[in-house]
Amino acid sequence: MEIKQNIRVLIVDDEKAIRRFLKTSLSSFGYSIFEAATGADALKRALAVHPDVIILDLGLPDVDGLEVIRQIRQWAKTPIIILSVREELGDKVAALDAGADDYLTKPFKVQELLARIKAVLRRLLPADQKAVFHVGKLLIDIAKHQVTVNGAQVNVSPTEFEVLKLLVINAGKVLTHKQILKEVWDKTEELEGVFHLLRVTISNLRSKLEPDPDRPAYILTEPCIGYRLQDF
Repeated sequence: MEIKQNIRVLIVDDEKAIRRFLKTSLSSFGYSIFEAATGADALKRALAVHPDVIILDLGLPDVDGLEVIRQIRQWAKTPIIILSVREELGDKVAALDAGADDYLTKPFKVQELLARIKAVLRRLLPADQKAVFHVGKLLIDIAKHQVTVNGAQVNVSPTEFEVLKLLVINAGKVLTHKQILKEVWDKTEELEGVFHLLRVTISNLRSKLEPDPDRPAYILTEPCIGYRLQDF
C-alpha cells in the first residue's frame, strides 16, 4: 500500500518532553511535525495546518481531550490517535465513541505508534483503492459483494456482509459496539437483544473466515470495547 508523502502529524500534549520525543522519533521516519500544548491551540493548529493525523493527549490543561475530539469532528474527519495515561475502559470507550480512531496508553512503544499511524493513514487512500481488502488468505471485494478465503468464495448473509463492510472501511481501527450497532442496526444503545445479534454475527463471520475461529487472526476483539479488523 502506498501512502502519500509529506504526511503532516499534529502532536497535542502539554508535556514538552513528550512532544520533543515524538517529534524526534516521527521526523526520522519522514513525517512533518506540528505541535500544540493546549486544546485551544490544538484547534487553531488543526484549522491552520490541516494535519493528516492528530496524536492527542486527553489530559490537557485548558479543556479535556474529549471536547477537542468532538469539536474537530464537527468539521473534519482527520484520523485521531489518543495517547494518554488514562487506562480505564470507560475513558477508552468514551474517546472512541467521541470520534477517536485509536487509543494507546503511556508508556508506549514507538513501533506500536508507527503501526497505528500507518493503519489510520490507510483511510486516506482513494475509494477505488479501498474497494478490495486483502489480508492473509482473506479477500473482500466490496463492489462485487464477494468474500473469498484461500480463493474459495464464502457465502455470508446480508447482515454479516454489512458488518464486514464496516470493518473493512475502517480496517485497523477499533469500532466500539455502539458504533457498529448504530451503523448496521440503527441502534444507538447496546440493547441486549441487538447486542446479542452483534455477538452472533461476529461469531458466524469468524466461523466462515478464520483459520481457527477460537483464535481469530482477522476479526480481533478489543475486550469490552468492540472489534478491529486486522489489516496487516
